[in-house]
This record gives sequence, structure tokens and C-alpha cells, in this order.
Amino acid sequence: MLTKEQLQDISEAVSVVKRGGIILYPTDTIWGIGCDATNPEAVARVYAIKQRTDSKALICLLGSDASLNLYVDNVPEVAYDLIEFATKPLTIIYDNARNLAPNLVAEDGSVGIRVTKEEFSQTLCMRCKRALVSTSANISGQPSPASFRDIPAELLAAVDYVCTSRRDEKPQAKPSSIMKLSASNEIKIIRE
Repeated sequence: MLTKEQLQDISEAVSVVKRGGIILYPTDTIWGIGCDATNPEAVARVYAIKQRTDSKALICLLGSDASLNLYVDNVPEVAYDLIEFATKPLTIIYDNARNLAPNLVAEDGSVGIRVTKEEFSQTLCMRCKRALVSTSANISGQPSPASFRDIPAELLAAVDYVCTSRRDEKPQAKPSSIMKLSASNEIKIIRE
């Protein structure tokens, strides 16, 4: 159960996201840089902060699989089973993205989405009432941070809000598994 302080932290982060700002927040994997995934200006700022070209698509985080159909046209039925039975965080790349910032979607029209089951990030997503960008809190090409203290100072200074929750945790520090799921239910493992 989230504490009063964590709920206040989430409220602050939601307020920043809804204003088009960029946040640094703990996820179900590692610390992430996030913003409203439907706001092209905010997404452009995330690319700039990471010093990453927008030809490398970013992923989105959702608080519930019920939201998938808002961002993917014709979600394959097997996706819901894959999400439900995943034993660790799973990012699925779907064809036919929709209702997202154009600079977030890959050139082929696909998008990577992870449904978080971790309480803090799940509550954050649900209170934002939209998909959140979730990309590792590092400069492109640098190692992903294993903990909050490993996040570069330049990133901390570049975002509009840094969540106060879970800073002392030493998380598993592993990125999610990634698979591509085509509209015809074909599955391709990208990262285990």
C-alpha cells in the first residue's frame, strides 16, 4: 500500500505531466524519464534530454491492459494472456499505434508498450489517465542506472520533477523483456 508521502509524490508528478513537463520516476524495472506520450513537444524534450535521435522509438507505460485499445488499433487477443502470465516486466511492440505523439511511434507504425504491475508506477499511470513515456534515465549510449544514485546530475537538472519515492531502493536494475507481436499473433522475442 502506498504511503501518504508516495501519494503526494504521485500527485506532484501527475501535475507536471499534465502541464507538458518531464519527470524522473521509479518504474517496475529501473528509473525512467517520462512525459505524456500523447504530447509531441514533451516527447521531443525527452529525446533532447537523452541526446537520442527520434528514429529510435521510445516505449510507453500503462497502468492497465484495459487502456491498450486506446493506443493500439486491433490489439491481438493473445496480448492480454502474455501480459497476465508474464513473470517479469514485459514490453510488447504492437503494430498500428494510434493516439500517441507521432515522434513516439516507430517509422513502421509500431509502438512498444509495457503494462506495469508495480504499485507506484501503476498508480502514476492511472492518475495521469494517459500513456506515459518510459525510457531509462541515462544519456543515450551510456549504461542504464542501477539505482537512483547512478542517475547523472545533468539528467536530474534537465527534468521538471524528480520523484522523491523509492530513491533508497536497490532495485533489480534490469530492463524488461521485449517481444514483437504482430496483428496476426506472430511473436518474435527481441530481448529476454
